Order: sequence, then C-alpha cells, then structure tokens
Amino acid sequence: MPNVFTNLAADIYVAADIVGRELVGVVPSGTVNGGSGRAAMGDTVRSAFTRTPTVGTITPSMTIPEGTDQTVDNKTMVLDQTASVKIPYTGEDVKHLNNGAGYETVYGDQIAQAFRAIANQIESYQWALARAGASRAFGTAGTTPFASNFNEIAEVRQILVDNGMPTDGQASLVFNTLAGTKMRNLAQLQKVNEAGSSSLLRQGELLNLQGLSIKESAAPVPVTKGTGSGYLANSASLVVGTTTIPADTGTGTILAGDVVTFAADTVNKYVVATALSGGGFTIAGPGLRVAIPDNNAITVGNTSTANVAFHKKAIELAIRPYAAPPGGDAAVDQMIVVDPWSGLSFDLSLYQGYKKSMIDISCVYGGKVWKPEFVAQLLG
Repeated sequence: MPNVFTNLAADIYVAADIVGRELVGVVPSGTVNGGSGRAAMGDTVRSAFTRTPTVGTITPSMTIPEGTDQTVDNKTMVLDQTASVKIPYTGEDVKHLNNGAGYETVYGDQIAQAFRAIANQIESYQWALARAGASRAFGTAGTTPFASNFNEIAEVRQILVDNGMPTDGQASLVFNTLAGTKMRNLAQLQKVNEAGSSSLLRQGELLNLQGLSIKESAAPVPVTKGTGSGYLANSASLVVGTTTIPADTGTGTILAGDVVTFAADTVNKYVVATALSGGGFTIAGPGLRVAIPDNNAITVGNTSTANVAFHKKAIELAIRPYAAPPGGDAAVDQMIVVDPWSGLSFDLSLYQGYKKSMIDISCVYGGKVWKPEFVAQLLG
C-alpha cells in the first residue's frame, strides 16, 4: 500500500505553522535526550556524576605518588510518562471532509493540535520538576517581578553561581507571560541606546540579560502552598549543608516545591524537595546556608508562581517512540516527526480496521533534575 505519512508530510508541517501554539521555554532550555530508538514504560536512563575531589599538597619525591581514588556516582531517571492522541476516521468521514475543507487540511490540523497538546503536557511536566527540584528561591510570592527594573535576574543568578553553576552561557530564566509583559514595559529595555539592540522594541524579542537567556512559557502558573504552620526545627545538628529537616509541633502540610524560611535565616528561601512525612522534610542541595538551632520556627511561604532559572545540564528530558513488539504491531505505516515548535519528536502510526482507520500520535518520556544546585525559583 502507499506510504500515507510520506505523501502527507507536507500537510503536517504546514498545519503545524498555522495552528495556534502556547509558548514553550522550559523544554528547549534543558537537555533533551531524544532519538528514534523505541523505549518501554519504566525504562531507565543513566547518567554518571563525579564528586568534588580532595585537594592535596605537593611533596617532591623520586617516587611517583599514588592518585587519590574517586567515586563516580551513577544517577538514574525513569521513562514513566506516556502521551497519546488517537484520531479515528471512517471512509464516510473522509468523504464528508472532501466535500468541504478537505481531508488533508483537517487531518494536518488535527495532528498539529496533537503536537500542541502533548508538547504543552511535557512543558508543564518539566516545569513542575524544575519548580520542585530548585535549590532556593528569590522574590516576593504573589508579586509579578520586573515591576520597575530587572534586578531580580541578578539576584536569582547569584543563587546559581553561589552554588557553583558554570557561567558558560548555557543558563536560562523561563517565566510566564505576566512577567514577560512587565519586562517588555521596562523603559530601559525599549531604548536602543540603553538596551544595545532594537530587538525588544521592534520585534518583541526578549534579550539575554545578566548572563541568562530569557524565555517565556505557558507552564508557570500559581500553585497553592501547603497548609503547614507552627512547625519548629527538631534538631540541634542542622549545620550548613544539611538537607534533611526534622520538624515537630506544627500542623498541616509542607509540600514539594513549597518555599520555606527559618527564623534564624530569613535571607535564604529554601525549596522543599520532598514533602513533610514522618516528622521531617528535605530541601534540595546544597542545603542550609546558615546553621539552624533547635526549635527554630519554620515558615511556609505564600502561594506563588514559580518562574525558574537553571543551567541546561541541570535538567534533562528523555523522550522516545513507544516500544513495539517483535515484528511490529498492527500499524500499517509509521513515521517519526519532529514538532517544529517545541523540537520534540513524536511517533505517528496509522492503524487500519474494518472500514475505519486511526492515526496515533504518541511518545514515552521522563524527566529529571540532575543538579538542584543549578536550579532556582523566581517567585511571582
């Protein structure tokens, strides 16, 4: 039979340029581990991480000294998410469409809408990982940043560089369109002589500022904070670098992604990595910046929109076509298509039944924050 997808590929890409799309900023700012090799739900992706070495001294000798053994950590993430949009057609459906707008036109638009829906789902998934996987936060909950200047960029960048993030031009700040509008309205960025470029004034293109690539996304939305109140630190050993925080006396929840402060350290806003359970919660690395005494009050920050700043290597998305059995399944045609908007690859499969066919757009994916130290929230 003819290769349907090859014949209609042009319609798919034309439609992808026409169908409205939400902004995608988190996915392309991180590492995308894609490929055409199929994977199964639950498959593991591994990555090696080196530890900080011990710095020694030099002692002149005629004997070459032994090197210091180092441990290489093996971190993993799991492909634990699937996405699929199924578009069924009967022969009568095609006849009706060809009497109007045309099957190819509608078919292409439907596939582009599938790209849109899946890309939005993955963008929101990666943003949620970044939000909950951040090290610390800056800003005022409930207040959109950039009201009068863009000083917040320098502040959130400081969190990252203080944590050791390399300043190699691969870090991004991704925020929602509310923050984007505030930034676009800043007079100093609209003046060519001050901004150094007419891009924002003429094309609305956001600039690289303070060493961060600025992007917008539809994903950052307000997230209701946990209900926790009255909690106290329940340990006298909360030294600098501690990530496990025992807590007692309080009531309510402290959720992953919440921002907490301590009475003894109101400057640093720590992001909760794992929710309160069994009398304690954890914060992301590098942990506490100030030692916290026993019975010190813990405050859960207000509900906010977490815009995120991070290094490209800090967050990874692995995405693959879903695994097929040996010899293939019932699909009569298959094609891997790259969404031109998000850059993600999707598996298109055509299935034929009794006087009916179905197009399936699908993928299996998973994400991971490898380096919480290189991720920060900018509250809004």
